[in-house]
Parts: sequence; structure tokens; C-alpha cells
Amino acid sequence: MRIRRRWASNLLPVIGIDLKIEGILPDYPCLIVCNHRSYLDPILMLRDLDGYPVAKAELAKWPIIGKGAKMAGILYLQRESAGSRSGILRQMLEKLEMGFPVIIFPEGTTSALPGTLPFKIGGFKLAAQSNIPVVPVALIFADKRDYWVGKASFLGHAKKRFGDPKIEVKLCYGSPIRHEDPQVLQSRSKDWIESVLMQGTDQI
Repeated sequence: MRIRRRWASNLLPVIGIDLKIEGILPDYPCLIVCNHRSYLDPILMLRDLDGYPVAKAELAKWPIIGKGAKMAGILYLQRESAGSRSGILRQMLEKLEMGFPVIIFPEGTTSALPGTLPFKIGGFKLAAQSNIPVVPVALIFADKRDYWVGKASFLGHAKKRFGDPKIEVKLCYGSPIRHEDPQVLQSRSKDWIESVLMQGTDQI
């Protein structure tokens, strides 16, 4: 974990990321759920958090980031594979039982909406069944050009944005939510994240 934090701490300033944190970072087993703006989102959280993010499998193939992300213990998901999805849930439970937070992006893809896309229920079912708290996190970029959406390639996006001297980002951590009903966990997490997002870049 120390090596991983050092890697993220060194990488983010090199690509211009100025990251601020608000709230209390969880150091206990929980499901961290965050809105999804950029394919860098898992790495943004690794600088300060000893947790295991779930990310799409393509991340492992990207220049610069891919090798480090693989070494960092990211759990890779092949979204088109039902077997991969069920396997990820088993890996998530394993990490939680080891005492680590697990980080998911329940929208399933990046979005440039003011709020969020609908949240997928799978992770919330796992949290409810295992009596694991859910910690909502709102991710805010100061500049919408840093949203990484659609079919933009890694190198294309990097060329346009990583040359800027500063890319301002903020992660706002909420209070843990517990409930035996996954739909309650889902709706409360989504509502909290959207309430923070609707305040806009004033948060930064």
C-alpha cells in the first residue's frame, strides 16, 4: 500500500492533477461508491486510500498508467462478461473480509451529466447481504473538459488535457450508510452524491 500511494502521489502531479480531499477517509471494510467522470478516477482515490478499486479491464493496457494500476491491485472487470461480473463480486467480498475498503463506480461508465447515471444494484446487494457500510463519494472536476467520456482514446485525451499546468479535482467523502435493503443503500448514496454535485465547482 505504501508503494502504491507513492506511485499515485508521484503520477498525479506529473499529469497536472491538483487533488483536494474533504471528509473522513474510511480505514475500515466498506463499499465506497463514487460518481464516474474520468478513467483516472480509481487512481485519484489511491493516493490517500488503502482500498481496492474495481475498474474496466482496458485500463491495464494503457501506457504509463496501466502497468502501475495493475501493480496497485485494481480489480479488473470485463463488463461484457457475466462470468467476470460474478467473479468480481467474489473478489470484492474477499477484500472486504480481509478488512479493506472496496471502491466501485456504480454508474458503470463515465458521464458528463450534472448529476449521475442510474446506479447498478450489484455492489449494493453485496453490502446489504454482508452488513457492510456504504460510503458515498462525490468526485468534482473544476473543468468539464477533464471529463473523459465517449470513445476518446487515452492518448487523445492525454494530449489535450494533461499538458495543462493544473487540473483541479476534489473528492468529497460522506458518512457511512447501513441498511439491509440494497435499494435503500443505492438511493441514499445516489441522493447524497447528487446533492454535492449540484453545488457545482463552488465545492472546489
